[in-house]
Amino acid sequence: MNKKFYITTAIDYVNDTIHVGHIFQKLLADVLARYYRQTIGKENVFFLTGTDEYGQKAEKAAQQAKISIKEFVDKISKSDQEQQDSLKISYDRFIRTTDPDHKKVVQEIWQRVKKNGDIYLGEYSGLYCEGCEAYYTEKDLIDNHCSLHPKQEIKKISEKNYFFRWSKYKEFLTDYLKDNPLAVIPETRKNELLEFVKDIKDIPISRTNFNWGIPIPDDPSQVIYVWFDALINYLTGVGFSENKILFKKFWPADIHILGKDNARWHALLWPAMLKSAGIKEFPKTVLINGFLTLNNQKISKSAGNIVKPTDWVEKYGVDAVRYYLLRYTIATEDSDISEDKLRQAYNADLANGLGNLVSRVAKLCENNNFDFSLIDSSIFRSVKTNRILEKVDTLLKSYRFNQALSYIWESIKGLDEYLNKEKPWQLAPSEANKKLGEIIKGSEAIISLREIAEALIFFLPDTAEKILDQFQDPKIKSREPLFPRLI
Repeated sequence: MNKKFYITTAIDYVNDTIHVGHIFQKLLADVLARYYRQTIGKENVFFLTGTDEYGQKAEKAAQQAKISIKEFVDKISKSDQEQQDSLKISYDRFIRTTDPDHKKVVQEIWQRVKKNGDIYLGEYSGLYCEGCEAYYTEKDLIDNHCSLHPKQEIKKISEKNYFFRWSKYKEFLTDYLKDNPLAVIPETRKNELLEFVKDIKDIPISRTNFNWGIPIPDDPSQVIYVWFDALINYLTGVGFSENKILFKKFWPADIHILGKDNARWHALLWPAMLKSAGIKEFPKTVLINGFLTLNNQKISKSAGNIVKPTDWVEKYGVDAVRYYLLRYTIATEDSDISEDKLRQAYNADLANGLGNLVSRVAKLCENNNFDFSLIDSSIFRSVKTNRILEKVDTLLKSYRFNQALSYIWESIKGLDEYLNKEKPWQLAPSEANKKLGEIIKGSEAIISLREIAEALIFFLPDTAEKILDQFQDPKIKSREPLFPRLI
């Protein structure tokens, strides 16, 4: 068992507020953070997320909004945080790359890399995608466009920049990927990166044609390239310069969760930067999540189909949205979502499934004047471990979030079938209460409602707490439905 767990998500560009596609990886990270807090202790888990606020995209977005760049990034960062908060994302720090401590760490890493001989002044002439804030070669393009921004013009730029000797680390990166089975998940992405590393060339890590960035320590005429700056947030977040104790406790990251568009930077550029800077421990796992589409369309402003997490939370509630996004997607594959599918899942799985089971059991307890203190405790199972958690543990450690929820819902279905088979409403009160005690607390043969709630707490925290609260006292009363059926 891990003694500590440091988990991060990608930090989001502030050219606009995040949408439901961005929140997906935050939900995955949140489930893992909640799970490890329970298994190894809250004080041993650190969950970092935040906003990536420098770069040309942010500068142009502020110009279009006709407000100052600082006012713009403050506004978007606050909005992003509100979107995460709406789904109860339980981060320990929401970092901003404009935070003062981050600037200090970035400049320190720059100096370390330069001292190691891995930064030099050169001339870059080539292709640049402003959407990705990334450099490309002709063979990377599809119909003369970046695959991620097919409607955005690729710019040909020529600048005098500082370069990072990325090519120097080809052998190291190849060995890093091959020698660490969990370095990149899924395996298909790792294989793609192993191919890419063969052609790695030195990369420009400064820009001269805009000013919104962290200045180079000994050449303020240039700013540090946004990717070189942004990756370092994972060091800043756990106190690389400001809090050595925190850094020593949590570094290296146990897992970075990010989209496939960020894979090269995190799995190839980031370890090379760390090695160059003299940091000897590298991230253990890069989990590359799939993209979400909405009604089989890419989620984008141009498509006019932006859905913010708050849009759905206001209609269906926090846990309904969390449930749908976690149950009906696959973490490492592209998945299609829709509001119609969310409504179907809400009614079938939450209202008619879990919610109906909880309401039925509570009403039966109330009608039978159920009292735990009057039930022979020997009928309850003697095993102290939660049997559902044993299975969920295995599934979460292999990042099969949807399968974990499917397993929990099989248990809900099984308990519902047991209730229908035993029909406690037809039994004498003493026998009915014995059956209800088994349903709530469990027996050797029956997985209980409380076991289900304990397993749900990582996925649907509010709902799990409501169930545990409702069934903790000797006297149990019926309450408002957890998930009122949608008409």
